[in-house]
Amino acid sequence: MSKFDHVFSEALDALHTEQRYRVFADLERRAGEFPTAILREPDGSSRDITIWCSNDYLGMGQHADVITAMQETAARTGVGAGGTRNISGTNHPLIELEAELADLHGKEAALVFTSGYVSNLAGISTIARLLPDVVVLSDQLNHASMIDGVNTSRATKQIFRHNDMAHLEELLAALPLERPKLIVFESVYSMDGDIAPIAEIAALADKYNALTYLDEVHAVGMYGPRGGGIAEREGLLDQIDVIEGTLAKAFGTLGGYITGSKVLIDAVRSYAPGFIFTTALPPPVAAAATTAIRHLKASSVEREGQQRAVAATHSRLLESQLPVMDTETHILPIMIGDAEKCKAASDRLLAKHNIYIQPINYPTVPKGTERLRITPTPLHDAAAIEHLAEALIETWAHLGLAFGEADRAASGRAANIFAVSGG
Repeated sequence: MSKFDHVFSEALDALHTEQRYRVFADLERRAGEFPTAILREPDGSSRDITIWCSNDYLGMGQHADVITAMQETAARTGVGAGGTRNISGTNHPLIELEAELADLHGKEAALVFTSGYVSNLAGISTIARLLPDVVVLSDQLNHASMIDGVNTSRATKQIFRHNDMAHLEELLAALPLERPKLIVFESVYSMDGDIAPIAEIAALADKYNALTYLDEVHAVGMYGPRGGGIAEREGLLDQIDVIEGTLAKAFGTLGGYITGSKVLIDAVRSYAPGFIFTTALPPPVAAAATTAIRHLKASSVEREGQQRAVAATHSRLLESQLPVMDTETHILPIMIGDAEKCKAASDRLLAKHNIYIQPINYPTVPKGTERLRITPTPLHDAAAIEHLAEALIETWAHLGLAFGEADRAASGRAANIFAVSGG
């Protein structure tokens, strides 16, 4: 025991008291059988379950070509990168991946990081530090990684109300035109499933001399004719200065990235500690990600399949009077509004119905807006959708949860608990 274990124990006790202590399911994914997996129980037993909350949105993590690319590259190069990008870690599959990403978003260059969190933290903080006297304007519901990037930069920050263009313009108009500004926002907000008004933000950035930094992690692969995200779908790639994304969701692998002009990307490459002082992405992972990106650039089968599954699931849940939020994306939140009941619903779905949906509680969302977050994939068929609906109806009835329309006004992400007040 350490000298201060009692402090850590008290902190954990507080989480238990608030029903916020997180329990991880021991899952074993099986190639070719997604979205089913093996659940390993603490007593050593196991059973098959269906996952309804995976970020492997298109099942590309188990796509045969992606698996083959990783296996063949590992056999040829070994499994590790061998160093940081600066010290022997810049492998050729990684160079190919960055070229593929730059092309995906119509940019001159790309830079790959070890995760989407790191790409936001390093990208935003470095860009903001390099711009003299910059003001960073951040959407109220931005992800914690973006908020950490803003805070780490120590730049002046201002928070605009979620997707509120009048408020954003009010803040921009109050600043000197010549003062550098950086607007950071997301395309798809993953807790509510709503979409930013990208064209309006880009127009304001042009009017008030601001750079735009767009997080597309919940959109890449799934929107646009080649999977370039919401900005590609809406024909706005050339109006956004920096597009950030992940390789760990629709592309089914691991890593994060930013894309932009050659000089901006080179500046981040040269100045970002989160890039310089960490081991590079291994060649097998880079090759697998490149294969997934190339496949989704050419194939719309997965996107169309996901859209059908989302529409069918949403329709079935509404038909059952379950409080699913209205959404224009692949994310289907079902509101509960109580941490203890949210966990109880998740536990019952898993124990009785072999359905795994992790509860979403504070601080991911504000207290009182706890929810289950469902993400249908192309591989959730009609039988799985019906099973989900019946299981949710039984769980709602058993726990005495409210049926009816979800209250969108009471929703929203609570990532801004991480010190986002300012300006």
